[in-house]
Amino acid sequence: MRVTQAFRFELDPNCAARQALAQHVGAARFAYNWGLARCLQALEQGLPLPSAAQLHKEWNRWKRQHAPWWVEVSKCAPQEALRDLERAFRNWRQGRARRPRFKRKKSLDDNTARLTGSIGVYPRHVQLPRIGKVRTKEGTEKLLELLSARKARILSATVAREADRWYVSLTCEVERPDPPPRQGEPVGVDLGLTSFLVLSDGTRVDAPRPLTRALRLLRRRSRQLARKQRGSKNHARAALRLARLHRRVRNIRRDFLHQVTTWLAKAKPVIVVEDLGVRGLGRGMLSRSVADAGWGAFRRMLEYKTRWHGSQLVVAPRGLPSTRRCSRCGQVGPRLPLSCRVFRCAACGLELDRDLNAALNLCVYGLAVLSGPTGSSPGSDACGDPSGGGTAEGAGLRATGRGSRKWPVIWVPFRSEADDYAPRNGSPPQRSRGSHEISGAHRLG
Repeated sequence: MRVTQAFRFELDPNCAARQALAQHVGAARFAYNWGLARCLQALEQGLPLPSAAQLHKEWNRWKRQHAPWWVEVSKCAPQEALRDLERAFRNWRQGRARRPRFKRKKSLDDNTARLTGSIGVYPRHVQLPRIGKVRTKEGTEKLLELLSARKARILSATVAREADRWYVSLTCEVERPDPPPRQGEPVGVDLGLTSFLVLSDGTRVDAPRPLTRALRLLRRRSRQLARKQRGSKNHARAALRLARLHRRVRNIRRDFLHQVTTWLAKAKPVIVVEDLGVRGLGRGMLSRSVADAGWGAFRRMLEYKTRWHGSQLVVAPRGLPSTRRCSRCGQVGPRLPLSCRVFRCAACGLELDRDLNAALNLCVYGLAVLSGPTGSSPGSDACGDPSGGGTAEGAGLRATGRGSRKWPVIWVPFRSEADDYAPRNGSPPQRSRGSHEISGAHRLG
């Protein structure tokens, strides 16, 4: 199967290459803001938004008189920036994102530039348009083998600056071998804040919480930056120290998410997760903890890795009362506060860890989806169908999995599990350990 995969390398540029990279990033940011100003002007006048092609034609006429530096950068940098602007306005009009804003040099996401054209990969070197060969700190042998065997094709290259380091991400179309079909029992995955995830088989992986651990140092360096005079060398040094700490926090979180999602996709044939409203949860009293956990990135990584490794992803709907339902008798109890970490069933007397009970309910939901009358292709959102096939008849519930026809369900939509993290008066969840708990490092090693 053909997939779109990115290969990210850290660059080791010399002074000339570093200046050229900064020029391309600045040109892309300038062209984006230039096009955004014209789009906002068109909105104020009631005119239709210009397309990326129209903006690029106007840019070619405008740059010859007002931007003499355009001859020093590749034409791809402003061209791709205008295409990103068109995509941003399309997402805004379709309700998937906010209205585009002007890019800033100090923002991390705004220090990128995408390049197309003649892009080459050599041992420990990457060749970029108008920049030339740039040495990489990491080996490029894996990508070179795919390119020499004609199993990969480079589509574009995105250069980015994080603090004082430069990175390049090569987007490639890679031919991956079709994974063999895998059969097995589903495993429920309940996400949390103290314990990042709890599986229905009793496995518990603790959350690294890199932002929480570095919060004291972040506050100290932020105060040091605020005391420096703007424009001075001391201010630049303090800003660099703060940016390096933010980069370290981000790298720790990203590495943990890649490890745990790869382990799940390789070890578990069927994975059942809950469709959490991460955007809404990020506005409550636990917004910092939710952002530190990275639930959205976990779901995104798990979706494409399950397709790569042949496992199946089943997404339970938000209305599923996984926390309040008893995993033994099915009785639905009252809403549990976050301070209550033990589930107690009033009907059968079951006492179980709250997260483990929710994971068992998700496992039961996955069994119900897999036991449907038909099956569809593995993975989430198979064949471009956002519903994923499996649906719950009469209850308005949605699931992604192998079932593509409607199957009877007795569960009715109650209050969502995500409401347990809604902004309410209560204390954050307490750490609860059991005999089945193992550390993340031991489990993922």
